[in-house]
Amino acid sequence: MDSLHLVHVKLFAADLLTLTPRHTSPPSFVRCGRTVARAEVVGIVVSRDRREKFLRFLVDDGTGCVPCVLWLNHQYLNANSSSDSDPTGEMALKMSEVVRLGTLLRVRGRIVMYRGAIQIAARDVVLEEDPNVEVLHWLQCVHMAKECYDLPLPSA
Repeated sequence: MDSLHLVHVKLFAADLLTLTPRHTSPPSFVRCGRTVARAEVVGIVVSRDRREKFLRFLVDDGTGCVPCVLWLNHQYLNANSSSDSDPTGEMALKMSEVVRLGTLLRVRGRIVMYRGAIQIAARDVVLEEDPNVEVLHWLQCVHMAKECYDLPLPSA
């Protein structure tokens, strides 16, 4: 099996949104014959919709807008815990505070389909202070595509 399914693949929005879905469990996607399940994008937040259980936002990297969702209801993870604190939920709430219109973010997470559209179920949301990070991400995307992602699979 190809090892790209184990890592967060650095992708442009245009590349992410054109991945081919595979009907497997867990869901995965294909890029040039390689299985991709996780992605990393860097861009500006252009839309934000906060609900009780999730935060939905769009990240624009200049090639397109990536829909992202950050789940805020992680109580089910601690169902057996007698403690009232929920560290996963608290972490998600802290990450949701970072997501503001016009901010530059790095988003990493699982690639999922929702209502027929690709989106990222965010695992990490990081505020980037240096605007050069976006250009560096572009360069890394191009480099990784040429050197890894778009190469033919090795023969078995």
